[in-house]
Amino acid sequence: MEQNNNLKIVSNPIVNQSLCIIRDKNTDTQGVRLAARKLTRILLYEATKNLPQKEVNIETPVDKCTVNTIDDDITIIISPILRAGLIFTDEAVDILPQATIRHIGMYRDEKTLKPVWYYNKVPMPVDNPNKYYVYITDPMLATGNSLKEAIKLYVEKGIPEKNICCVCMISAPQGINAVFNEFPNITLIVASVDSHLNERGYIVPGMGDAGDRIFNT
Repeated sequence: MEQNNNLKIVSNPIVNQSLCIIRDKNTDTQGVRLAARKLTRILLYEATKNLPQKEVNIETPVDKCTVNTIDDDITIIISPILRAGLIFTDEAVDILPQATIRHIGMYRDEKTLKPVWYYNKVPMPVDNPNKYYVYITDPMLATGNSLKEAIKLYVEKGIPEKNICCVCMISAPQGINAVFNEFPNITLIVASVDSHLNERGYIVPGMGDAGDRIFNT
């Protein structure tokens, strides 16, 4: 895998424990969901470090002070890739209640490994692209084909690549390279870079089909 400063691998004991739980084939759906939600919250905290802040004057019960807060003159978009990306949504809304949720629906053709569109909630006017901050969420970054299609939606609206952050739990080197080869200035936040893809395009060791394990299908 090529070295890239825009790739952020988040690692700590809670991340490692959560990965252990979701990878284990004996973990039931409830266990996978709980661990995945814990993991996605940590990843989202890391992802949102790029949000611009401003100083405001407030008054505490004790005294007046100047503090930093997220600039309210920006538009924040959380864009989960359906269906597995939905696991990020509840945590994202808790962390960023001011954000807009823009769903993207794609499934992978198991023969070609190419994404097939079935839902797109991104058609929207963008008046000042530099003030848009986009977080695209998908638990698994395998081939990178779906993620590239999602990024393209926002880049074509003029939103700078540096304002687009993709958040994934588990990734493969092939997918990481594919995304950065086309969009070198986006940021990618992951909890793990696994070994490789198998002949079916699944991440090894991975966690199996994330959507099936999260939604018990």
